Amino acid sequence: MTKSKIIYLVLTLLIIQPAYPCTRFLWDTKSHDVIVGRNMDWAEEIGSNMWLLPRGISRDGGVAVNAMKWTSKYGSVVLTAYDIGTADGINEKGLVTNILYLTESNFGTRDSKTPGISVALWAQYFLDNFETVEEALTSLKSQPFQVQTFTIKTALGSKEGAVHLAISDKTGDSVVIEYIDGEPKIYHDRTYKVMTNSPTFDQQLAALKQYKGFGGSKELPGTTAAADRFVRAAYYAQQLPQPSDYRESVAGVFSVLRNVSQPFGTPDPARPYISTTRWRTVADMTRGVYFYENTLSPSVVWVQLDRLDFKKNAPVQKITLVKNYELSGDITGYFKPVKAFEFQKITEEKTQVSRK
Repeated sequence: MTKSKIIYLVLTLLIIQPAYPCTRFLWDTKSHDVIVGRNMDWAEEIGSNMWLLPRGISRDGGVAVNAMKWTSKYGSVVLTAYDIGTADGINEKGLVTNILYLTESNFGTRDSKTPGISVALWAQYFLDNFETVEEALTSLKSQPFQVQTFTIKTALGSKEGAVHLAISDKTGDSVVIEYIDGEPKIYHDRTYKVMTNSPTFDQQLAALKQYKGFGGSKELPGTTAAADRFVRAAYYAQQLPQPSDYRESVAGVFSVLRNVSQPFGTPDPARPYISTTRWRTVADMTRGVYFYENTLSPSVVWVQLDRLDFKKNAPVQKITLVKNYELSGDITGYFKPVKAFEFQKITEEKTQVSRK
């Protein structure tokens, strides 16, 4: 293949490949709370609702053979994607999980000798079972499992569930887990506070060192690319002033998230399918308060976990967020008992799910 053809092929891939970016960062304010926030950027409305999931729920890992099984030890509040899986959430002990897109993710060929879990349940497994990052990592060593993904058929075409996961707790501990070439890559350090999308986390860390404030000479980048958002989020996170009160703590996290948000109709001819920020969450792990902001809504809303009923046999409850743009302020009392959503199961080696 000639050099010109290679360049043409690369440019073509860059032009036609849809982008599904997100951004997550953690702020340990020291004087106040430990807070983690994330943007959900997606190429279409992602059908997210807020769910209260109590203790004592029996789970099946949702794969065809040798599915992992467990019973939820902790209750949680989660945001779903298409109401088929957990995309984001916080449990009653202050553990938070954030699922973000990663093109390079490859969970490998399914090995039925190892217990398996659908990617739809990956984040929920940690919310159900652990209080701290250390507990979660210790369990991964003693009880390893394999994540299996599936293809989502959206209005914009089929998309593989290629994601990576961040877990954090109220001590300020943080871990990023990626599956590359079928193997889990675990990045565990309290300094790992930022996560976006491509490239892989190790490459993001290496690239960060090129910029001012992190040992390099490059100026702060300004595009919507994931690598640039990683640098900006890391930079502005370390520039945040110490808050004088709780209000400033939460506002500081929102301010950084808005800086790395994706506007509607981002004018980027090279990436016509650039994703828009659909919503953002801010989880105060110290106080157990979970904030949500929809891009189409004028108001931030929140729930207080210490006012919720997570007892065993308590009902699953839901707050409808889809097209419910008039919600405002404290919505803890808006949860209503409903039938639980069903996590997407994988009945074959590859499963395609239709969601519009």
